[in-house]
Amino acid sequence: MTIKRLVLIFVLTPIAILLSVTSLFNSWQEPQFQSRLELYQTNIALQAQAWQPKNNNNDNFQAIRAAILGEQPLESAINQYQQARNSVQANLDKAKKKLAQARSQPKTPPVPPKPLPESPPVTNTSDRDQQQKLQQSLKQLQKLLAELDLRLGILQAQQGHTDAALKIWNELQKRLETEKPDIKSLPNTPQYANSNEFAGMAAVLSGLWSDPARILPNAQKLIQKNLEGWFRSSALVQLYQLQQRQEALSVVQATQQEAATQAVLKLALIGTIPTFAALVGMVVLISLFVQRFLKGKTALLAQNADVPWSTPWNSETILQVFILGFFFMGQVFVPLMLSIIPIPRPAGNVRIQAVYVLVSYLLVASGALLVLYFSIKRFFPLPELWFRFRLQDRWFLWGLGGYCAALPIVVLVSLINQQLWQGQGGSNPLLQLALESQDEVALGIFFFTAAIAAPFFEELLFRGFLLPSLTRYLPVWGAIIASGLLFAIAHLSLSEILPLTALGIVLGVVYTRSRNLLAPMLLHSLWNSGTLLSLFLLGSGN
Repeated sequence: MTIKRLVLIFVLTPIAILLSVTSLFNSWQEPQFQSRLELYQTNIALQAQAWQPKNNNNDNFQAIRAAILGEQPLESAINQYQQARNSVQANLDKAKKKLAQARSQPKTPPVPPKPLPESPPVTNTSDRDQQQKLQQSLKQLQKLLAELDLRLGILQAQQGHTDAALKIWNELQKRLETEKPDIKSLPNTPQYANSNEFAGMAAVLSGLWSDPARILPNAQKLIQKNLEGWFRSSALVQLYQLQQRQEALSVVQATQQEAATQAVLKLALIGTIPTFAALVGMVVLISLFVQRFLKGKTALLAQNADVPWSTPWNSETILQVFILGFFFMGQVFVPLMLSIIPIPRPAGNVRIQAVYVLVSYLLVASGALLVLYFSIKRFFPLPELWFRFRLQDRWFLWGLGGYCAALPIVVLVSLINQQLWQGQGGSNPLLQLALESQDEVALGIFFFTAAIAAPFFEELLFRGFLLPSLTRYLPVWGAIIASGLLFAIAHLSLSEILPLTALGIVLGVVYTRSRNLLAPMLLHSLWNSGTLLSLFLLGSGN
């Protein structure tokens, strides 16, 4: 065995596995992005419930309203916010427990370095850094919990449960008194309101819905600063009605109606297109399985199902491409290079963040593809069917049909997945950036990264190289499952493994049947584009 093979198999591969397992384990303690996404959708649904179109037939209007918003939108929103609050409270309790454990651990004296006597002394800052991160996480969770309590109280009040709303706000004020040193240490910015503002906001809301009502002098200012969307308009309507300010009330109601119309359109786009595609996907899946049952091996789904690729390289080449080209390039080399280069990344500039994400991804993709090229160069010319791109083919139908078929499958798996992880397991950070960014330039860059660069690179690597290579050792169906699972694990988020495995399997089926890389690339691009469009619409309403 050569030194190269020994290093690859017994040094680099275990390191890559260890780091991947560590990243996956760390993601287990991070909140899922899905819970935040559901709250965004709930907020738009709350805005949409004020929708009152002109010249509408009452029966038709109620049917359309129920189809878009559901039968009881307020109760659904209360349940959604209560679930979110329970999840945040659980994470807050975990953060407090970890911080207490970190503070109780005995501090070990630093060990002086051996090699260079002139180097500066090493200080044991890891414990302090960990505590600072835990404190920051604790403050953010306390802030989020306070925001959820303010909104949950308004939901309860609007549903007629005034006593429950007053209890929530009073308990919030008491809790803020005990947590005041933690929250007040946050920066005084719109993102980090201090405890006095939260307490004042709770006092304002308690006064508005008390009997008799109490209107605090700074009520309007606090409402406009600390509430958004439906919650702001609901509180302002209550305030202006108590103050008998008809003109201001009319302005708020007109603004509310305009926002409701826009929210209905957004919900229709978010819900109608995926639902229609999922229904088409169900028809496609049923038709394919029926055809497979009736026609057997002549069916479309059986096309190329048992035909492996002729693979001239062995497992060492596969490991080399993925360990060196994919893992170390993405997790070690490129991050290290970018950390050395003094590139400014201001947190508030989403355009620079978007460019940074794109540049990082292109560097990783370029490095991985170079490793792939030099790893298989000596096997040129490659056997037939390798890395096949054919414009004169039915790749478009395979890609579009695969996208429709993937929707119901991945949605079903995601519903099961949510029950398993209960809001934990981490998510792709790019999703949150796309959700919270309403900058058109930044969104365009995110779109290029997710809908063009990612499908090309990932399909070339996972379907173009990995899946066919595995058919040397596994049957085609086994290679599809294995490549789909590795595709999911490569995203390093535990909560995404099951849904992405399901998507990877559909991508693998589409590629093995079509034998054209354009088909899974189209499917992948449609999937990411649909996700980004939904995030943009949801973010624009919050």
